[in-house]
Amino acid sequence: MKIRTDEIASVIKQEISQFSTALEVSEVGRVVEVGDGIARIYGLSNAMAGELLEFQTSEGSVMGQVFNLELDTVGAVIYGDYLSVKEGDTVKGTGRLLDVPVGEELLGRVVNPLGQPLDDGKPIQAAERRKVDIIAPGIAERQPVTQPLQTGIKAIDSMIPIGKGQRELIIGDRKTGKTAVAIDTIINQKQYWGTPDAVVCIYVAVGQKESTVAATVETLRKNGAMDYTIIVNAGSSDPAPMQYIAPYSGCTMGEYFMWSGTKAGAKLANGMPMPKHVLCIYDDLSKQAVAYRQLSLLLRRPPGREAYPGDVFYLHSRLLERATKLSDENGGGSLTALPVIETQEGDVSAYIPTNVISITDGQIYLEPELFFAGVRPAINVGISVSRVGGNAQIKAMKQIAGSLRLDLAAYRELEAFAQLGTELDKATQRQLDRGARMVELLKQPQYVPMNVIDQVISIFAASKGAMDDIPVTAVPAFEKGLLAYMNGVGKPVRDELEQKRDIKAVEKKLEEAVKGFKSTFKG
Repeated sequence: MKIRTDEIASVIKQEISQFSTALEVSEVGRVVEVGDGIARIYGLSNAMAGELLEFQTSEGSVMGQVFNLELDTVGAVIYGDYLSVKEGDTVKGTGRLLDVPVGEELLGRVVNPLGQPLDDGKPIQAAERRKVDIIAPGIAERQPVTQPLQTGIKAIDSMIPIGKGQRELIIGDRKTGKTAVAIDTIINQKQYWGTPDAVVCIYVAVGQKESTVAATVETLRKNGAMDYTIIVNAGSSDPAPMQYIAPYSGCTMGEYFMWSGTKAGAKLANGMPMPKHVLCIYDDLSKQAVAYRQLSLLLRRPPGREAYPGDVFYLHSRLLERATKLSDENGGGSLTALPVIETQEGDVSAYIPTNVISITDGQIYLEPELFFAGVRPAINVGISVSRVGGNAQIKAMKQIAGSLRLDLAAYRELEAFAQLGTELDKATQRQLDRGARMVELLKQPQYVPMNVIDQVISIFAASKGAMDDIPVTAVPAFEKGLLAYMNGVGKPVRDELEQKRDIKAVEKKLEEAVKGFKSTFKG
């Protein structure tokens, strides 16, 4: 009888598979090359793309993830101490995808992208874990963005409004106040904590100095904002895989609240209703793209434009697409994304900035020239835009914001014209004077976000010409005095405006209140 080798091979394979199933033996490979946070492994023939791996090192087990599937080997990234992984170490496939702990236990904590604590607090005992890389909700599961997310910054809430579920890019050169805008937005959510509009904030720091992140945490703590904030930190000294995965981990932690807060009767440990609105700040995605480029080049993925791999667009689009306003059938929760991108010399046409601009629903552009001229926040109103627009504003703000943008645009044009030293007619001079006061009014100190009703009152007074005849330098004092007046003598008018949120309903009373204050103002 002729012996058939293929039959023998199939029988042996069958026996081995039965034997391994009975003993629940994992597939095991060996590290053939390691360095800079990546490893090549031989022997994991059944490994799946994105599968979580366990490296058995002399200092304990280290987690990794399959990145490349090649002919004989598997390329993997290492999460954690990659220096302890040596050639020849064994690697086991786990058969599962990367997940992180989620839940209210993380509120007020500083964690790494794997959900392990970086602060001095107790270990995190989360009851639930969620997959880090998931497919975003489809169109049928969403609804249009209509609910405002108040930043507390006058220039943004009036002209570049952000809605719950929106993706708004913060872009500009380094040291122009990008992080300050994000931190102000987090601090401003304090007034809503404990109400149905409560927002859980997640700040993802990618590639920043530890001292910078520590200062941010201290600022949030000082302003009482850590109660509803999670900090996910992958510092500049952390390996590239941790910086690459950090934004996805932060987004996953946020999605827990977005979905859990929509369940009937869901409550936090302190008895407060579970928040269903989330704000994720990715600071910044330029550094994440650089980390991803490093991984890709080390794993021999072909480089493209600016040496980034071809799927760097997908890297950011699959993250930002997870920002959503869920439909009412799904509970109406939301996840708002504020990605930060750093430009070089104001070059918004570079590869990563153009990618992220095309993914987001608008951008807030911060300009160094304005910053150094003392206009802070240094928002360039001409280039900045929100594609959600007035849909994400309260009615009162929508009624007064239109004229504000036009006043500023006219001022910018006339300012350049006036510098030529030509004689100006009275109407032009009046526009210039009004514009100068508007610019002064929109200046705002750091970490002092304003209530939206106070913003409406300030901008209303300026747009009606109440500040036209006071010196530009006296504008901040006038505004401060006016708001104090409206919280005292004019409180009935302010309360009515807050209740009705419609300027037309209280316009006459508001004008009289502004006149009443102006008669007492001594600039």
